[in-house]
Amino acid sequence: MKLCMIGTGYVGLVTGTCFSDIGNDVICADVDNNKIKNLNLGTIPIYEPGLEEMVKRNVNQGRLKFSNDVSDAIRKSDIIFICVGTPTNKKTNEADLKYVFQVARKIKFNLNKYKIIVNKSTVPVTTGDKIESILKRNKFKSKYDVVSNPEFLREGEAIRDFVVPDRVVIGTKSKKALKIMRSLYLPIIKKNSRFFSTSRRGAELIKYASNAFLATKISFINEMANFCEESDINIEDISVGMGLDQRIGERFLRAGPGYGGSCFPKDTRAIVSLAKRFKVNLSIINSAIKSNKNRTKILFNRILKIVNNKFKNKSIAFLGVTFKANTDDMRESPCLSLIPALISKGAKINYYEPTGQKKELDKYKNVTFSKKVSDATKKADLIIVHTEWNEFKQLNLRKLLKNKKVIVYDMRNIYSPEKMKKIGIKYYGIGR
Repeated sequence: MKLCMIGTGYVGLVTGTCFSDIGNDVICADVDNNKIKNLNLGTIPIYEPGLEEMVKRNVNQGRLKFSNDVSDAIRKSDIIFICVGTPTNKKTNEADLKYVFQVARKIKFNLNKYKIIVNKSTVPVTTGDKIESILKRNKFKSKYDVVSNPEFLREGEAIRDFVVPDRVVIGTKSKKALKIMRSLYLPIIKKNSRFFSTSRRGAELIKYASNAFLATKISFINEMANFCEESDINIEDISVGMGLDQRIGERFLRAGPGYGGSCFPKDTRAIVSLAKRFKVNLSIINSAIKSNKNRTKILFNRILKIVNNKFKNKSIAFLGVTFKANTDDMRESPCLSLIPALISKGAKINYYEPTGQKKELDKYKNVTFSKKVSDATKKADLIIVHTEWNEFKQLNLRKLLKNKKVIVYDMRNIYSPEKMKKIGIKYYGIGR
């Protein structure tokens, strides 16, 4: 099939590349000329394991193209995917849909035949209705179907999530569109994955509800970790014991510094704001948002105790600064609140991050990027394991930390407290 992805951000680039890899002709289009230029030169704008190799393979085989001519890409395609950002409106906390509607208007002027317009962007309920009302005024009077097909790609595992998804959700009342979308996803759903069809509004809400529930699980287990720290219980025992219940499951029951990234913070805020429009109070999700927001204060106070209230001239090393491993995404990373708070108390920060130096931290005078773990930790009084990159799990801490006075605060619980004690390192974890 001939597909067009409008927007070459995380969702558009990964989805377009994966669709081309299963045999479709795909144009990834974007108004950002610089991004398209770099993609045509083989430079990938995001870090996602395996993506660069897949892009190169499909470009070389002629199935994947990049273009800044959005209108031409629309006219040449049978199915158009809207994959643009829906950032939070800072005044209202609602999703800002201006980019989605800009794309809808662009499609309206280029509907030269029947097409399926698929919304991949995460949007509030009724957005598909609004897109449909925009397209009704297309100059060719062409027929079309507007479909909701939310994405469920985890950063760092997006290719696997596309190829072997938990479910493919299609929201439409059109039998024709549903048949075509089922055919498009056939190579994937053959692998025992679930294909679920619902109304367009139903599909829109499934995405928000899923992210809000997972965010609530993270907030819940972090509050249990706080309880465990005060009651001499190991949070990992609680997580395993709960997770063995199939009704609950172990995923997203790992205590840590709180959720971040491009989805959970934005989507939880948006669904609460959306519910207000329908005069519904989503108190549980609202509590999860407040709990996650308060998480940084709890961690800061914990660090305060660890260093005996003495921050001034303390050298603190952060291992990892992205919101989770296997991604270069800094959006809503817990460290973006923690690091400024520590600096304000007089601490000096050195950080090592596998995906490189981060512009978000360049504005702080007392923050230094190190290219090696050994450089970041050389003069550290306190080491904070912030992101659970695999390379941190393999560190020889005895060799690395020659200064036995250094303290390790493991916010991901990747090390064994018993082993740390055995090699003489003062160690703190989360909820244990």
